[in-house]
Amino acid sequence: MDTQKDLSYFRLRLQELLNTSFPEKANDQKFINQRSSWATNAYEGAFQSGNDIEKCNEIANYILFGGLHFSKFDTLFQVVCNEFDTIMADEELRPFALKMFCVCEPIFSNYELTDDFAYGYEYDQLYTEITGTVAIWIVENGLQ
Repeated sequence: MDTQKDLSYFRLRLQELLNTSFPEKANDQKFINQRSSWATNAYEGAFQSGNDIEKCNEIANYILFGGLHFSKFDTLFQVVCNEFDTIMADEELRPFALKMFCVCEPIFSNYELTDDFAYGYEYDQLYTEITGTVAIWIVENGLQ
């Protein structure tokens, strides 16, 4: 098994997820390298233990994406798309959400954000808080 190819494969998969859903971690090379290395080692270990490819991938993905199932940015982007899409063009939604991320990040500290947080009752409260914060910011600053 070509370890460098596997390490590169896992690194690219993780980087894609971080770029899309975790922009706050997208440039954390230590995190990316560590997770990729752990996933590669987990995959190799599972393979050497006689697991089939599907199980090896499942084990590696568990390591690679651990704690990365609930995304603050995805939540904010969903709010922007659902609640503010009528006041800006589609191509402005993601850049605006990226700009609003640092404004809204303190809101998330009021919640225990687990991988299944989006399915709990507190998610609606978080959604409402983010919506209000963004609306107030737009009133005070405009869309810029």
